[in-house]
Amino acid sequence: MSALFEPYTLREVTIPNRVWMPPMCQYSAAPEGPEAGVPHDWHFAHYAARAAGGTGLIIVEATAVSPEGRISPYDLGLWNDTQVEAFRRITRFLVGQGTVPAIQLGHGGRKASTDQPWMGGAPVGPDAHGWQPVAPSAVAFDERHPVPTELTIDQIRETVGQFADAARRALAAGFEIVEIHGAHGYLISEFLSPHSNRRTDAYGGSFENRTRFPLEVVDAVRAVWPKDKPLFFRISATDWLEEGGWTGDDTVRFARELQGHGVDLLDVSTGGNASGVRIPTEPGYQVPFAARVKAETPLPVAAVGLITEPEQAAKILANGEADAVLLGRELLRNPSWARHAARRLGGEVHVPDQYHRSV
Repeated sequence: MSALFEPYTLREVTIPNRVWMPPMCQYSAAPEGPEAGVPHDWHFAHYAARAAGGTGLIIVEATAVSPEGRISPYDLGLWNDTQVEAFRRITRFLVGQGTVPAIQLGHGGRKASTDQPWMGGAPVGPDAHGWQPVAPSAVAFDERHPVPTELTIDQIRETVGQFADAARRALAAGFEIVEIHGAHGYLISEFLSPHSNRRTDAYGGSFENRTRFPLEVVDAVRAVWPKDKPLFFRISATDWLEEGGWTGDDTVRFARELQGHGVDLLDVSTGGNASGVRIPTEPGYQVPFAARVKAETPLPVAAVGLITEPEQAAKILANGEADAVLLGRELLRNPSWARHAARRLGGEVHVPDQYHRSV
């Protein structure tokens, strides 16, 4: 049997298989009012379908630690108790299907306050539920994004506290794993890369300074997150820039730091922090970055990036390139991918009683 269908334990949480769902924003929450950031029927149906399909771990989409941290006004949030109660409905169902519920906590930084992608995804202002974005430096992402406001030291400290508060709420909402979003050009990623971080104080310049805020967030979350539950970190392993950006070498170095600060697994993606770059996309194109971290550090890794076929996913694990695979678009297309893969490769995943006639 392929390792794809073997359980995987981190700390005291056992995930039933290695077919995992990465965070994928749905941009479907209310943009304002008491229901802002609150998951509703769409979110429940979306995640419930993948759990019923046998997915071992589901990481709920990027969930903002503050209203201004949302990538769009339509994102989920965990800054109040109304949101906590709504998430409980989702986590209860996932646990009932044998799926481990996880959630990604993030802040949009200079790429915040944008419209829904199917509406063009352009930055929006107060007349469309938007706000002024913030960032490590007053450097716009591209020509259509506004110049963000540079965070003060006090605001940085406040944001660290917001991540910790959101982690407390994630625990109250029934999540077993928290993932910190340090990828794709959002706030933490912006601090890491010299392409977006032009600060000259203790949070900019050297590698140690650029990683200071991300590690402060990790420490704050780890301090409130139970010792028996894992903590993940998602990273963009490269900005895909020839010079002046975050690199694969930086990722390997930072992975060792993250493990020393209590991170249990690195979720390895790429890109998103620099506009106009050329990314050589092909099946499994990001897997080598995960494989390098796994080969050069003791930190477990999960691989992403156009992983679509069961045999392809199984080979990644068999080759020792990753400890698990995350399927994004493929799980959007096929919520029961894990069950179909198990049938093809001779493995087993959870099947709801109501669906046994499909096996």
